Amino acid sequence: MVAEPPFIPWPIQRRFPIFYHHLDILQHLNHAAYFQFMETLRVDYYLPYLHSLNPADLDIIIAEADCRYFLPVKYGEELLGEVAPGRPLGRTSFSLLYRFRTSDGSKVVARGRTVIVCYDYAKGAKKEIPSDLRARMERDGVDMASENWS
Repeated sequence: MVAEPPFIPWPIQRRFPIFYHHLDILQHLNHAAYFQFMETLRVDYYLPYLHSLNPADLDIIIAEADCRYFLPVKYGEELLGEVAPGRPLGRTSFSLLYRFRTSDGSKVVARGRTVIVCYDYAKGAKKEIPSDLRARMERDGVDMASENWS
């Protein structure tokens, strides 16, 4: 087994305990559970920017969601989930990258990515990434290629 390099923590982290309802018939974490974990991390990152705790205030839509699985996760384990914006950013869209590691942080068990579009629901049209959000995401950003996303 190849040793993982030391990990630089990403801006938002959260622990996810694995409960029985997360398992599939093979008795490991079901692939779909990661998308719920990614949603939680996305809201953890984005809602503070809006200065709101109301998810109805979100002004984004998801255009694409992907997840890559590397190691099985069993009942009773705990994952360390992380989220960071992927660089480069687009004009109206951006990617959020997700990393799920073992509870001790030593191994990556899965990586995810969502492509997110800034959206004006009143106009029914996409909008540019606001400048203050862009500045925050540039500061927090992770190079997409370094995480094997392009």
